[in-house]
Amino acid sequence: MTEVSLSRRERKKAATRQAIADAALSLFLERGYDQVSIRDIADAADVSTTTLFKHFAGKEALLFDREAEREAQLTAAVRERAAGEGILDALRRHVLDTWLPVAAHPQRAEFVALVDSTPALRAYYERMWTRHTYTLAAAIADELRVAQDDLGCVALARFVLDIPVLTARRPDRRAAVETIFEILERGWREPQ
Repeated sequence: MTEVSLSRRERKKAATRQAIADAALSLFLERGYDQVSIRDIADAADVSTTTLFKHFAGKEALLFDREAEREAQLTAAVRERAAGEGILDALRRHVLDTWLPVAAHPQRAEFVALVDSTPALRAYYERMWTRHTYTLAAAIADELRVAQDDLGCVALARFVLDIPVLTARRPDRRAAVETIFEILERGWREPQ
């Protein structure tokens, strides 16, 4: 009985969190980030500001509501890969499975424009991305049994995390992702 109650509570918490994030995104896209207050978002989501802050650390975090989940998925792609599957192959599969659907989302261009045009969001994004780089690098290093600050692991993590930016405007994103992983796997070669 306790597990059913806990499960229900967790579902309600997740639904509230999602409602807050959805309200924030909608308001930010409609009015612009700087023209929306925390109170506006709480009202739109029909929650108190206290509830909002129980789910999100700050205003910027409202726009990046799934980043902790994405970071966990990145490390899981490395740590929980199939027996015999290489790290690069696991990361390739993960990027293809997760990035391509995000890139095709109908609000993607609006979201990117909002982040690019708002200094606070751009700074938050860059800090978050740096943190993801070191988390992924540590997972790779652990699997290879090398120091967590191993330059090769950090470089690989950074290159993998830059794939969305590098491929976003390519007409065939899947082919672009595959090209980058080919370079990571075989090294860059000067065109003949």
